[in-house]
Amino acid sequence: MYRKIIPLSLAVVTVIQANEIELPKINVQSTKITEVSQNAQISADLAQALSSSVPSIDMNRRSGIANDIYIRGQKRDNISVEVDGTKVCGACPNRMDPPVSHILANQIDEVEVIEGPYDVETFGTMSGGLKITTKKPTEDVHGEANFGVGSWGYKKIGATLSGGTDTVRALVSASRESSGQYKDGDGNTIADQIDNYALINPSAAGTKFKSEFHDMDAYTKRSIMSKIYIDVADNQELRLSYTGNRSDDVLYGNSKMDALYDDSNIYSVEYDIKDINDVYKNINLQYYHSDVDHPMATTYRMSSNMASMNNTSHLTTSMDGVKLKNSFDLDSYKLLVGLDASQRNWDGNYYNTTTKIPLAQSKSINDSTTKNAAIFTKLEKTFGSFDVTAGARYDSTDIENGGALASNSYSALNANIVTSYNIDNSSRAFLGFGQASRVPDARELYFYSSNGTLLGTTNLEQTKNREIDLGYETSNDTMKFKVKTFYSILKDYIYLKKDVAVNAFQNIDAKVYGAELSASYYASDDIIVDAGLSYKVGKKDEALAGQTDRDLADMAPLRANVALNYEYANKSVATFEMQASDNWNNIDSDNGEQELGGWAIFNLKAKHAVNKNVDFTLGVNNMFDQTYAMNNSYVDLTLITVGGASDVMLMNEPGRYIYTNLTVKF
Repeated sequence: MYRKIIPLSLAVVTVIQANEIELPKINVQSTKITEVSQNAQISADLAQALSSSVPSIDMNRRSGIANDIYIRGQKRDNISVEVDGTKVCGACPNRMDPPVSHILANQIDEVEVIEGPYDVETFGTMSGGLKITTKKPTEDVHGEANFGVGSWGYKKIGATLSGGTDTVRALVSASRESSGQYKDGDGNTIADQIDNYALINPSAAGTKFKSEFHDMDAYTKRSIMSKIYIDVADNQELRLSYTGNRSDDVLYGNSKMDALYDDSNIYSVEYDIKDINDVYKNINLQYYHSDVDHPMATTYRMSSNMASMNNTSHLTTSMDGVKLKNSFDLDSYKLLVGLDASQRNWDGNYYNTTTKIPLAQSKSINDSTTKNAAIFTKLEKTFGSFDVTAGARYDSTDIENGGALASNSYSALNANIVTSYNIDNSSRAFLGFGQASRVPDARELYFYSSNGTLLGTTNLEQTKNREIDLGYETSNDTMKFKVKTFYSILKDYIYLKKDVAVNAFQNIDAKVYGAELSASYYASDDIIVDAGLSYKVGKKDEALAGQTDRDLADMAPLRANVALNYEYANKSVATFEMQASDNWNNIDSDNGEQELGGWAIFNLKAKHAVNKNVDFTLGVNNMFDQTYAMNNSYVDLTLITVGGASDVMLMNEPGRYIYTNLTVKF
């Protein structure tokens, strides 16, 4: 019996046949998502698309757009983000522009989610990471136009055109989207949520929006991606790409500032040679550059009525890198050997928004540069029913400050081994051991607050993660099932301590462990039931000095998704989904986290194929208009609070959201 292709809400699109089923040979410590663009019908926000597709990923809401992700409770520099081989970083120390915000869901062909310290090719993959592959140009002419509208004035228009010859292929993709402020389940906009907090805590009145800005749009975002692939000779290809993002007036409800704009550029030049000889299979050389320009200001807030509070924190960052990879087939061994070098610059300034005059403390991060050089290798071999992959990477990193603060040097050897046992043609068990490190970033080492306090700690050690992963997966003509467990030992984990005036960052030791499950049940040719579940616990080895709470921040509680997918005429699909979370009560209360209630929301979507060239989507998220918050308030984000109060302002999630989308292809 042939199972139809159905877009799964919690996994990749998979073709299942009732004859011999054989699992593909994959990296068992990663999850590949190939239908990210499905979620682009809601918005371009990649964090939202991934958090609804991968059990190990949680979303941290920062705004109506540009939200951040956690992988197994790890975020910031503990995880890496790479777009077509380009390492991407945000400029904002308050995560208003996380790396995933600089690429749009509708531009993506595939995302590989690395879960654990199992990637030796990318600098900084300590506890996980994303390898994002965007759409490639085609020889045949293909085009797509996309139009979307939704609640709260959401509007999107986008188009992609690809085509060429057997020698030159090109792709151009452009989009624009904007939205008013979303409303939570109680009907409160982003501005209303701040007003409600200030009613209870009057000393927070300065964070309210001015009357003339109270109902302004939440954001406007424009993006363009272009690529040219040139066949220089047989088996040799030159790849050129550029991605630009321009976001304006992005409101961050529970922060004290908003982004006036957020501009980013990603460039890549890549040369690839295949099948050099029977042994030397591939050489790939890539140079890349990315940069971000990000001013955040109090312009729209009541506090800017005071000249001394009308301020901007303006940060820029850039990343330049070169990577060389060589692939070999040595009898039954597959060998990868590579070199990796990169340089990141990060600079930040404080100044008065109106006069442009620098504040008394003019620098937040003083022209800091992180230089890394590395060599890496990976070896794959099959021994009967066993597949074995082993990798190693050696890093040498120097971090310099443009001011008088001390420079730092670090070196690290990262290594892992993953083995999987193929029980039969449709199931396997796998076991992995890994060790990876990451160096402190310039914020953790050198960051100054606007009053001149050095919050950074210049003598931080690099963090090391030692981890073991164990799992099992199976697939047959009626179901697909995968379960993974992990145990992570964090040495010199970089942690921010609340109410510390100077050198607030410190190294601690901690443990994180948990499990993830994903499953699909093929009830009939037309019906698939998907389920996903994640659970994790994080504990400090010892409470911080003067504190008693050993819970590690950012560890979201038990969460689950269940979806019913029904395929009807002409491969149209209707999906009914439940997303739910347990109470969040294992919290680091000493460092700002609050207990959050459990929640459950229901989503409904129908994607109707009018014909082979036209799709129409109608959906509603949070059907019953529930009011809930899914993110906590750990002090490593600067959020709205009042002096002496323990309650940081929580940001509620959107209430009932209705959207439509029309896609036309040729």
